[in-house]
Amino acid sequence: MAASEFTQQQEIETLYASHHGWLRNWLRRRLGDAFDAADLAHDTYLRVMRSGRIPPVDESRRHLTQIANGLVIDLYRRRQIEAACMEVLAQGPLHQEFSEEARALAVEALLEIDTILRGLHPNVRTALLLCKIDGMTYRDIAARLKVSVSSVEKYIAAGLLSCHQAMLGVAR
Repeated sequence: MAASEFTQQQEIETLYASHHGWLRNWLRRRLGDAFDAADLAHDTYLRVMRSGRIPPVDESRRHLTQIANGLVIDLYRRRQIEAACMEVLAQGPLHQEFSEEARALAVEALLEIDTILRGLHPNVRTALLLCKIDGMTYRDIAARLKVSVSSVEKYIAAGLLSCHQAMLGVAR
């Protein structure tokens, strides 16, 4: 192990020892659940380790809080998507049962789609959803967005390209 790796490992251990209990309690107060808090505290430190950026001592809690806040938002978004997915599945034909694995795969796919859509410019995202979900014409979308039809064409092309690239795992 190189000296710099050893030093970084020591810094992470110090960060963990100094702030883990505080972070877990902070998350528990925010979430109202000790198990979710423990999971997100763990995920916070994993993100710090993956980034390789150890914050200065005087910024440690702010840095950890910022990462944890993003994870809390992700958790709520995931739960919202899961609830919507379960609601749609519950409205389906009564004779059709879905395994837990099928449900988990559906939620994962929806989370991936949500991530892709959130990464798009708002006009691109709106045009793509109005076209593909609501079935609106380009002309109607242009009127709604107050842009030209050719702009709508470009927006939808850009949205479809982003979705295609994400499906293939191509960096954008």
